[in-house]
Amino acid sequence: MSQPSITNSIMVVEDDPNILRQIEFNLRSHGYTVVTAISGVDALRQMLLQRPSLLITDIMMPDMDGYELVAALRRDQLLGDLPVIMLTARTSEDDMVQGYTSGTDLYLTKPFDPAELIAFVERILPA
Repeated sequence: MSQPSITNSIMVVEDDPNILRQIEFNLRSHGYTVVTAISGVDALRQMLLQRPSLLITDIMMPDMDGYELVAALRRDQLLGDLPVIMLTARTSEDDMVQGYTSGTDLYLTKPFDPAELIAFVERILPA
């Protein structure tokens, strides 16, 4: 298997089009290049071709949920160290623990403050 090319972009995986547009707008307005997907399967396929610098993913999605997506990344030799922010409406302690157990680096709950999301991104991808 060939190695995916590395891009200076953020992959955002979200199946709600309104939330996806909000996240994408917020990131782009802060100078980030954004690639989007509406399912974990679509995101994984795209990342195997072009590795982003960061993944922001929801949990509840069709085909493959966010936990499964992050776990699949962590098992992949080429994508295993990709930083991940889980951005989700799942707010229970058990959900957060499962997120971190699957390999998530940071966990942010919806509704979210756009400034907080940018702070999380900047923590992982310093300027």
